[in-house]
Amino acid sequence: MKVEQKGHTTIIRNTQGNTAEFYQKLHHEYNSFKSQNLIVDLSHDKALTMDDIKLFSDLSKTHTKAKKSFVLVSNNVNFNAVPKNITLVPTILEAHDIIEMDEIERDLGF
Repeated sequence: MKVEQKGHTTIIRNTQGNTAEFYQKLHHEYNSFKSQNLIVDLSHDKALTMDDIKLFSDLSKTHTKAKKSFVLVSNNVNFNAVPKNITLVPTILEAHDIIEMDEIERDLGF
């Protein structure tokens, strides 16, 4: 797991390859990231499945309730099959764009 701080956003990269193990580690260390917008980069896992994506559902709900953005990055899945409560984009740049839009919406009171 590689962690990179960029302003009010933390990028966490899965360098292990095994998404289930990565999720467990992220879930265990979540308290140290909960005050930041999170980008979780899963693009290194070429064998990523929809079940792997769904692992992050509860974490995404919790983070969003705390008025912070939670965005997954991967281009190896069918975007139409992703649950509504999970934000998944194909690139890090798009993840930053989503977070900027979320920040604007929160500033406007939405």
